[in-house]
Amino acid sequence: MAEKLNKPLYTVACHDDLTAADLVGRHLIGPEGTYWQDGPLTKAVREGGICYLDEVVEARKDTTVVLHPLADDRRVLPLERTGEIIEAAPGFMLVVSYNPGYQNLLKGMKPSTRQRFVALRFGYPTAELEQEILIKEAGVDPHLAFKLIELAQSLRRLEKNDLDEVVSTRLLIYAAKMMTSGMNPIDVCRCCLAEPLSDDPDTVKALMDVAKIYFDE
Repeated sequence: MAEKLNKPLYTVACHDDLTAADLVGRHLIGPEGTYWQDGPLTKAVREGGICYLDEVVEARKDTTVVLHPLADDRRVLPLERTGEIIEAAPGFMLVVSYNPGYQNLLKGMKPSTRQRFVALRFGYPTAELEQEILIKEAGVDPHLAFKLIELAQSLRRLEKNDLDEVVSTRLLIYAAKMMTSGMNPIDVCRCCLAEPLSDDPDTVKALMDVAKIYFDE
């Protein structure tokens, strides 16, 4: 999307140790003394680019508070350490993403942060679209892509019942690539679709029982 809009893109993988300074910037020491180094958020604000925070709920709440003046009608980024208040350049965009399945009492967006965003919920692609994705990304034939998607749909019915997370399109692409490389389909189902979803041996066995319906040993 950034390429289509001809905008610079700054991606930040959020985690527990991410600080506000990691986003906005910090003073560094160089050969000529101390200087200020913009962080990815500040660069995007100055340039009118896109700052994308991946898995934003993994960041501490005291870190994401820095987003508030940017994500409401003020459209500014205060830099406390320099005393500068940067007005967002025209076209600046702030995008955050997370998987709702990962949320719990300790990891979720603060209401004051959440309500500053327009939200889009993404589900799985339709079977037809997912088949096109597998054919394009993994180079598989339509029949194998169809069998993988049928298996994925069966496993996805277990969501919220037996599994916290189910088969993603990403995992299907991994599986398709390994099958086309010549690896045994059942082994692929185990290492790409069953084992990544659960550490419980009984659950893995149950998933493999489903896989064997679609791929004979």
